[in-house]
Amino acid sequence: MRRSSRFWATSGGLAALLALLCALPFLVALYRLDILIFMLINVILAVSYRFLTLAGEYSLGHVVMMGVGAYGSALATKEAGFPVWVAAPLAAAFTGLIAFVLAFPLFRMKGFYFLIGSFAAGEAIRLSWNRFRDPFGGPGGISFIPSPEIPLPVLGTVDLSADPRAYYFLCLAVVIATIVIFYRLERSRFGLTLHAIHWKDVLAESVGVHIWWYKTFALVLASAFAGLAGALLGHYLGTVNPVQFNLHIMLFVLVWVIVGGTRTIAGPILGVAVLTIVDQGLRGLDEWRPLFYGAILILTVMFLPHGLESLPRRAAEWWQAIRSRRRPPVSEDEEPPESDRPPPRDA
Repeated sequence: MRRSSRFWATSGGLAALLALLCALPFLVALYRLDILIFMLINVILAVSYRFLTLAGEYSLGHVVMMGVGAYGSALATKEAGFPVWVAAPLAAAFTGLIAFVLAFPLFRMKGFYFLIGSFAAGEAIRLSWNRFRDPFGGPGGISFIPSPEIPLPVLGTVDLSADPRAYYFLCLAVVIATIVIFYRLERSRFGLTLHAIHWKDVLAESVGVHIWWYKTFALVLASAFAGLAGALLGHYLGTVNPVQFNLHIMLFVLVWVIVGGTRTIAGPILGVAVLTIVDQGLRGLDEWRPLFYGAILILTVMFLPHGLESLPRRAAEWWQAIRSRRRPPVSEDEEPPESDRPPPRDA
């Protein structure tokens, strides 16, 4: 009965959240829709990055993989003439292919060395965009990227970028699909194996788990979804350039994931949502933004090592501790309640 009530409570909460997300574009001003769209794209980026951390590896090149998708989709639509609905999945697949190639040198390293190796590989890719004007446009990047269009029987062709609300719902649909895919993967045998590799990689390898293949698949899938997020970003902005995918942006992703937490898929989502609100409160204080983010990161590591997602559990423990202090002690003459009696010994 308890499990059933929990299921219905969770389902009701998710339905209410989805209803709120669908109503948001009609409740906020149009200029704030940009913030919501960027937040949804960042959720895809953070959730995909968290999937890579399940294997125990933290990368500094994930934002560059987002750039690979953005550049790939931009070139496919602008130079090759592909429609956006074809170019974006192709760019995501191409990003996964680049990640597969990078897996050969990167997964010869572990821990800190993997972190530095991923940064070096990412910077090599990003600087190539900055160096070559053909076809990447050099430091100025690529402009006038075509936007997605939907042909409708009565209304004709609708440009999604011209209507922020339509683009918001497109991003929301991609976010929901991303969360469902990664949630199901984590609950599958593959996800449980990734957890085993994270905590006991030597033991997992000793029972026949091919660690390299599992880590490579996690890197390829996470990078492909980062590339999809980059394609959504490029087609919405209409322009991409190397500065959009530098180390500074990657550090924001790390803060989102660490502050939100990595134990569940809700952690990075919470991190993106809360820090987006904080970031809007810091508008006009650009010079102080790194200080605030650094303070938030330090406080999180000190007092919430498992991130914002652990707040409900910590609050429940705190409330239970308060209740136990208020409970009067049982006197020697009073018989304790049946629930507190010790179990009978075996005869």
